[in-house]
Amino acid sequence: MQTIGRRSFLTVVSGATFAPLLNLAGDEVPSLLDHFILGCDDLARGITFVEQGTGLRAAFGGVHPGRGTHNALLSLGERRYLEIMAPDPAQNVTPQIPGLRELKEPRIVGWAAHIDDMEKLVQRLRKANLDFEGPRPGSRQRPDGKTLHWKSLTLKDDRDGLLPFFIEWSADSIHPSADAPTGCRLSRFGMVTPNPVALNEIIDLLQIDVHVSPGAKAALQASLAGPKGELTLSS
Repeated sequence: MQTIGRRSFLTVVSGATFAPLLNLAGDEVPSLLDHFILGCDDLARGITFVEQGTGLRAAFGGVHPGRGTHNALLSLGERRYLEIMAPDPAQNVTPQIPGLRELKEPRIVGWAAHIDDMEKLVQRLRKANLDFEGPRPGSRQRPDGKTLHWKSLTLKDDRDGLLPFFIEWSADSIHPSADAPTGCRLSRFGMVTPNPVALNEIIDLLQIDVHVSPGAKAALQASLAGPKGELTLSS
């Protein structure tokens, strides 16, 4: 939905084709998770990838003017959704996510935590001496012509792409999960890191209840459950 900043493109796993999901146990989903972004170099390829794994086809969401991307959406329940994002060939600008054009296989490239009061978050970050960018306005025009509006804030140090950006939707905007295709569930979403103690400290400060597991490399991991089965994803 917005400029993500530095992201580490590490590995992608899907079913038995790749390595198994690392150390994510149980139905672990952050309560503040608004959406996560599955990046790919081509939107049609990303949509097909998710459909083959879950049995559900994401619907075209719209374009991000001036940011070089367009997306497709799949609802994951109330106020939670999957955003498949790819370069928009109609825009002659560099995509907002670095390296997006080089992603031949879909990978998680970021996630968003929803905030009801952005100003309170700003005050908390300043008190903790954490550098951030924003809040900045964002928008996207839907296929029906309506425009969605939001404010977003990005941490300057996102811990190798593990930490979310924060989003506050405009009161007059329909949340994307409300009319995206349904039937898919996010069963797991978490982080793997070589330094779980340090990561948990910043997570506690940010007040996001995300599961952290130890591992050799930093990665975001998720599992989607659909009619066809479970699709496992990683950054």
